[in-house]
Amino acid sequence: MKLYTASPSPFGRKVKVVLIETGQIDETELVDVATTPMQTDPAVAAANPAGKIPALLREEGPTLYDSRVICRYLDARAGSGLYPESRIWEVLTLEATADGILEAALAMVYEHRFRPEDKVMPEWVEAQWARVARSLDALEARWMAHLSGKTDAGQIALGCALGYLDFRHAARDWRSGHEALSRWYDGFSARDSMVHTAPA
Repeated sequence: MKLYTASPSPFGRKVKVVLIETGQIDETELVDVATTPMQTDPAVAAANPAGKIPALLREEGPTLYDSRVICRYLDARAGSGLYPESRIWEVLTLEATADGILEAALAMVYEHRFRPEDKVMPEWVEAQWARVARSLDALEARWMAHLSGKTDAGQIALGCALGYLDFRHAARDWRSGHEALSRWYDGFSARDSMVHTAPA
């Protein structure tokens, strides 16, 4: 298999963590690409018409893209149980919540990176952070019991989302008011799969 990704990509990190957790990292070639919403790497465009990473090339079928699709495929391929049927709706909802955090956090980065400074909309940036803050509040209030259970794909997605907040939005101090979530993340981020995929 060949994975197109980028070292800072939180969605790519999710896939790399799953590759490590499911024992498939050694049979996967990691191809680090430089691609942006404004300039798509040609190899990525050939793999995914939307031009987004990650994208997973397989010998046994078409290229897979969207991190949730790839993670589900890798789990099924390895039979690892990261999407347990007994908790499938909770796992998928937690994964969607984590991806929502990532989408908002990434949009904030793009707003400053790809717009001239005089075109940046502070109100829009704050609206994105409000999405993050609501999600963190919900996780702190309603998801800690699930997070204390067996590792699943939702927890992996959330670990990568919180790691991205540290990486790109440390000044926002997401931990304030989310002490239980912060303690959970401190433990989860010490996993080998998280340590070895931490963004530089």
